[in-house]
Amino acid sequence: MHNAVILDADSLGPKDLDLSPLLDQVEHWEIHGTTNMKERLTRCQNAELIVSNKVLLDEELISACPQLKLILIAATGSNNVDLKAAKKHGVRVCNVAGYGTASVAQHCWAMILNLATQLNRYHQACREGHWSQSPFFCMLDFPITELSGKTLGIIGHGSIGKAVADIGKAFGMQILIAARKGEAAQPPRVDFNKLLEQSDVISLHCPLNEDTVSLISKAELAVMKNSALLINVSRGGLIDEAALQDALESNQVAGAALDTLSQEPPPADHPLLHLNDQNLLLSPHSAWGSREARQRLLNIMAANLESFLAGREQNVLA
Repeated sequence: MHNAVILDADSLGPKDLDLSPLLDQVEHWEIHGTTNMKERLTRCQNAELIVSNKVLLDEELISACPQLKLILIAATGSNNVDLKAAKKHGVRVCNVAGYGTASVAQHCWAMILNLATQLNRYHQACREGHWSQSPFFCMLDFPITELSGKTLGIIGHGSIGKAVADIGKAFGMQILIAARKGEAAQPPRVDFNKLLEQSDVISLHCPLNEDTVSLISKAELAVMKNSALLINVSRGGLIDEAALQDALESNQVAGAALDTLSQEPPPADHPLLHLNDQNLLLSPHSAWGSREARQRLLNIMAANLESFLAGREQNVLA
């Protein structure tokens, strides 16, 4: 393979990764930090290999690249690539799975613990001088929840969901695993609504598709305990954000922590960015971003390329 292009290298984070496992396999590379829609064709039309994280590779682009043989997605999700068009034009598509399990599970628990301990609020109170003004040695102004003995509900029991559940067990929590919404529960899974009713912490770890859009909406939030915490380190579209805002403002749920929103990056006027609620915790889709996870992603992409060049299949979507 002679010509390859990386369209959005900057999406992999700071320049702290070893790219050699990938770069050493191709004679000539063009590496672009970002690529907009108008730049795609010029940058791709002579490529045999395209590496993309989120740049759209649709029928129009794929059909205009006669030399194209392989697309490596620098992510697990493949919604930016037209898989039917790739198959039609004989282009192999490979993604990367399992690279971020430890990083995302760690981030998920950082969010759970932050909400349970009210750490952000106590930190802010210290910085604002409230501790210095306290008549006592301590402050207990914000409710602290002990997780031991509580119930953790996992919706989506893949590698990340299992990792989050295992950590929950270490905290002494009872674990419930949801059956798919609308399907009969088969042990060890429990009915979806039963999980919502019984869980003190609910954590989402499922893909976004036509069956899971707005998986958690007004009706589901109404079923949850008023003391429950809702965590989403998966995909923003799983939650009806307007319904969540209403639930937080009316104290229908005790708190939420989101690493992802339905539109990313979100518009500056997105309501959740300006919600004056200390029990809403946001992070900018950074759960996957440890250096170790990002290097693992790159190494798996390199292994996908090596397998393709050797005539083997690995992580093939089309």
